[in-house]
Amino acid sequence: MKYQTIGIVFVIAVLAVAGCSKNQDTSQMKDGTYTAQMTEYSHGWKEYVTITVKNATIVTAEYNAENPSGFIKSWDNAYMNNMKTITGTYPNEYTRYYASLLINQKDVPVIDALTGASHSGANFKRLTQAVVKKAKLGDSTIALVQSEDN
Repeated sequence: MKYQTIGIVFVIAVLAVAGCSKNQDTSQMKDGTYTAQMTEYSHGWKEYVTITVKNATIVTAEYNAENPSGFIKSWDNAYMNNMKTITGTYPNEYTRYYASLLINQKDVPVIDALTGASHSGANFKRLTQAVVKKAKLGDSTIALVQSEDN
């Protein structure tokens, strides 16, 4: 009976310690590379954000979009010329602007939408929240983000 009681106490102690180890500290980002992307293409493009975290701080960030063949939106000169005349900005400009807001951040920063790229700005905010959440969990799987339209 005495050994049975000791065994039960031992099992309870082991389970308690194991349960505590599952609780991850999600107050700061873990070192690694993390990506969030939209679930659907919008106007032929699927936006994404990729960050690299070092010492709980974002050290690199990329925000862009790709078409189904993998061509990057900010490389599309025809799209750039058309959009610049209509909105005053273009993908190579606003993707760099938005990505620069993440550098040296330890959490989701305040993000103000750039005039002419407000839809992309809204998607960037949602993607940033998702990618930072993944970084805090240390989960390097791609976060999939629904469009506002869905």
